[in-house]
Amino acid sequence: MKKREVYHVIPYAKDGWQIRNERTDEIISVYDTKQEAVNKAIQNSKDNTPSRLVVHKENSRIQVLYTYG
Repeated sequence: MKKREVYHVIPYAKDGWQIRNERTDEIISVYDTKQEAVNKAIQNSKDNTPSRLVVHKENSRIQVLYTYG
C-alpha cells in the first residue's frame, strides 16, 4: 500500500506562500498569494492520492485539513 503524502501550504518569507512535502521536507513551489498556493496544492494532492493537505494561517497554525483517497 502506498504511503500517504502530506503537503503543507505555509507562509514563505515575508510576502509569499509555499507548498512543502512533509515527508521529504522539500519546498515544491512558492506563490505570491495563498489562494494560488492552495489551488495548486489541492491539485497536487488529488493527483497523488492517498494524500493529505494541511493549509496554515499566516501565524502557522492549522486553518483547514483535506484528505484525498
